[in-house]
Amino acid sequence: MVEWFLYVPQSRQGLDDLVAKALAAEAAGFDGIAFLDHLETPMAPSSPIWEAMTVATWVAAKTERLLLGHLVLCDAFRHPAVLAKQAVTLAEASRGRFELGLGAGSMPDELAKFDLTTAGPRARVDALGDTLAALRRYWDPADVGAQIPTPTRPIPLVLGGVGPRMLALVREYADWWNLPATYVDRLPEFLPKIGDAKASVQQMTGFVRAGDDAAAVTEKARRRFGHLGPGLVCGDAGELTKHFRMLEEQGARRIYVWFADFAPPETIAEFGETVIGG
Repeated sequence: MVEWFLYVPQSRQGLDDLVAKALAAEAAGFDGIAFLDHLETPMAPSSPIWEAMTVATWVAAKTERLLLGHLVLCDAFRHPAVLAKQAVTLAEASRGRFELGLGAGSMPDELAKFDLTTAGPRARVDALGDTLAALRRYWDPADVGAQIPTPTRPIPLVLGGVGPRMLALVREYADWWNLPATYVDRLPEFLPKIGDAKASVQQMTGFVRAGDDAAAVTEKARRRFGHLGPGLVCGDAGELTKHFRMLEEQGARRIYVWFADFAPPETIAEFGETVIGG
């Protein structure tokens, strides 16, 4: 059975709003929630955004059941030794509900602006590989370089991306591989390349709720997120159920639902009732 995650970028909203959405997702039957990781809001740098690990920790303290993670934490933002310690602490505090999502960084201008790195994509993927190897050492109680405490249970690793070198890291380290929204229509092409990792899909969703004007909802979603191409799907509960069932049949084990209306609790609740529970 497919898992359902709510994807909520933590920008342009208050911390109380994020908690309200997390609680709505928990009540609606979602299995988890995921945030993004940037120092400024993508394509809107003047809009406020909250720090990713702190947000996950705050939401963990306010929820009981939801798994928590990110699509994805930027490797360059945190030293591997610090990241290892943060992940273990949050995993233990949440009673095993934290998953560590990692990526090589998708916005080079942001990395340069904040003096983090000017490395090119190849070097950033190499650095991510070094981080993953370091995490394995830090978390291994048999390793002389292990941090104390080590995890009392495995911390799942989520990696994304479709490049050959990223997919090699997926095969070596990942429990989950996430397919970015713009590649949703190519899921079957990539599945043979991810080894034993389980596949997840990020999907922008223009959900036509009961009583909504379908044309208006679709037009607004396409105006906001049409640049995602196949990464945007619009429809009512029946149409979305059919679409997500198709992704599941293709091999997706988890869906990260990203709502085009920015996920008010009412949308989350109706989606849970009519799509997840329908």
